[in-house]
Amino acid sequence: MASRPGAVLVASGGGTLLALAVFTAPLSIVPAVAGGLGGGAVATSWILSSMSLGLAVALLPAGAIGDDFGRRRVFVAGAVVTAAGSLLCALAPEPLLFIGGRVVEGFGAAALIACGLAVLGPAFPDAAGRARATGTWGACLGAGIAIGPMAGAAFGSWRALYLVLTAVALGVAVLSHRLVDESVSGRTRTVDLPGALLLGCGLAALLAALTEGRQGWTSPFELTLLAAAVVLLAGFFGHQNRAGGGVLDLALFRRPALIAATLGAFVAGAGVTALMSFVCTMLENGLALHPLAAAWVVLGWSATSVVSALLTRRLPSAFSGGARLSGGLLVVAVGLVPLAFVTPGFGFSLLLPGMIVAGFGTGVVNASLGGEAVGSVPPHRTGMGSGINNTSRYVGAALGVTVVTLLSVRPPGTPASLTAGWNTAVVVAIAVSLAGAGVIAALTVLGKRWTPDQSPHRDESAASSIRVRRGGVPRSRSSSPPTE
Repeated sequence: MASRPGAVLVASGGGTLLALAVFTAPLSIVPAVAGGLGGGAVATSWILSSMSLGLAVALLPAGAIGDDFGRRRVFVAGAVVTAAGSLLCALAPEPLLFIGGRVVEGFGAAALIACGLAVLGPAFPDAAGRARATGTWGACLGAGIAIGPMAGAAFGSWRALYLVLTAVALGVAVLSHRLVDESVSGRTRTVDLPGALLLGCGLAALLAALTEGRQGWTSPFELTLLAAAVVLLAGFFGHQNRAGGGVLDLALFRRPALIAATLGAFVAGAGVTALMSFVCTMLENGLALHPLAAAWVVLGWSATSVVSALLTRRLPSAFSGGARLSGGLLVVAVGLVPLAFVTPGFGFSLLLPGMIVAGFGTGVVNASLGGEAVGSVPPHRTGMGSGINNTSRYVGAALGVTVVTLLSVRPPGTPASLTAGWNTAVVVAIAVSLAGAGVIAALTVLGKRWTPDQSPHRDESAASSIRVRRGGVPRSRSSSPPTE
């Protein structure tokens, strides 16, 4: 029996919500986790950064493998891997094993996010239906960000929290296997192992360098990591150019819409997402808020993003994805302005208007990114498109968190120095958001000048190669909507 599109959306949204809840769960309880494991400042940095490493390393390969070997298969495997990582975190006796568990969670979440978005392409082949579905997907993204810190602060034990996350991840695996049809690209099955290794090792070296750089940028170890990242990533792009894009099809970047979506994801990660990853630390150490109170403040941002992502589905089609992205980033920049004037003793209620406005813009961005990630590439490349978009987001977030941390955590380490550094970081995020909005607007204008045969939605031969397995029988699906 064929899966109904609504059931696919439930599974996709549930997996995405889980991935983001797992990602953000430690934000409000990092001191408790690090203290309980006997870790210091370095361990704290890695607890925050380790899942980003797993995500960034695995997102592109997960999307590409899902396209060729089955998106449902990779999605379900991602849920199981997320459960394994969460269980390792729950049982970890010391920081290194907990950090390892977070990396494993990142691997699993990468498959959930990349293929969770990719399965929506075959289920919603028409543009209007896809826009509504990706709007809901964007809302689940925001909901996961909201639930993670709240759950972390509300649970009496962080170990119990990770046991619950383990059970939820296994539930997502079972549900998804039952609700989602298998879909594959119909292309020759190949795994670009050299490309995946070059990308994984290069991004791992880069993110490790960003994390270790918070302790200083001139040590031999730090310089070695940076040099390795440059060499490995250069080797990856050279290999992809020669191999024809097993992990990353470079020809896709001839499309202005994909460039705009990739840039938008990076800007959102480096700007507002990075700030919100650090805001609990600022609220707790700079304004002396309880972790649960800090989580409630963050909820003003994340809950609003859920609502606005759902509302974005109702925007007229005259508003292109690029226009929505650019407008959303402008709203984010406006919302961040009140957050740049924090001082010790500052009433946290004064932050809420800015958090709400920034959350509204973030929801528009999240919903638009989801649509552009799968709509700006041929149908047989939806997994890769999702992987490109989300890799850009999490690399941006890793870079942004490093910048925010370097600006905020500095001598003499007082609440006044923390809030002053935070204010500077907010100004940087505003500038990044405004610059991103401007470049995306220019790319959107450029994209409108394409001739019809260049349109990313005109790849009919690729569209017809999408194969959906129903009841174990592979069937071809054209780009026209199915009848039910």
